[in-house]
Amino acid sequence: MFVSPFTDSIIGRARGEGLVDIKVHNLRDYASDHSNSVDDYAFGGGPGMVMKPEPIFKSIDVLRSQPSFNEDTPIILLSPQGRTLTQPDVEQFAKYDDIVLICGHYEGVDERVRQYLATDEVSVGDYVLTGGELAAMVMIDSVARLIPGVVGSPESIQGDSFTIGLLQHPQYTRPSKFRGWAVPDVLLSGDHAKIAQWRRQESLRNTFISRPDLLESASLSEDELNFIQGLYDDKDFQE
Repeated sequence: MFVSPFTDSIIGRARGEGLVDIKVHNLRDYASDHSNSVDDYAFGGGPGMVMKPEPIFKSIDVLRSQPSFNEDTPIILLSPQGRTLTQPDVEQFAKYDDIVLICGHYEGVDERVRQYLATDEVSVGDYVLTGGELAAMVMIDSVARLIPGVVGSPESIQGDSFTIGLLQHPQYTRPSKFRGWAVPDVLLSGDHAKIAQWRRQESLRNTFISRPDLLESASLSEDELNFIQGLYDDKDFQE
């Protein structure tokens, strides 16, 4: 399941260049019964299966026995019950040399994994997936792209949505006119100051429309606050 996403495009190239190292551990290799089972019925009854603690603890014990393992390494359980992953979280995780991700699955994971093994519990959104594998891929991708050299242009990361606390401004490319729709004149003007101002204002506008909650914690100048107030006063937004 992890092969294609981690051998293709930016992440695949980063691995090939030695910028990122991703190791996948099959929990069945750490099971103790003859069928290599990693799940069982829940105590107290109820639908679905629960992931057993033993294979998960044993796999982490093996990792901890390696000389390169750091005791400060985060051990993150991917779970719908975890705190929602944000860009500041991603930036913090990117500072670590190593991260361990435990993929939740089935009806859930034995509570003792969360209580006594995981150092953090993360969710990628307020919805439920069939397993934590996809959530782990999302987290790996978001963290890996912040490692120097993974993304070709550092400037493209600095202007990403959420990195600046706002959504990104609209982007355009050639042709300048397509089916009667033209690129804003300011982007063709060559005036970098005006372009920067337009992009900032459009970033504020996009955030105001789609994620106004982000504006509450954004660092805004007096002029930008006045711009936002103008959006509130605009009749187009009130209708």
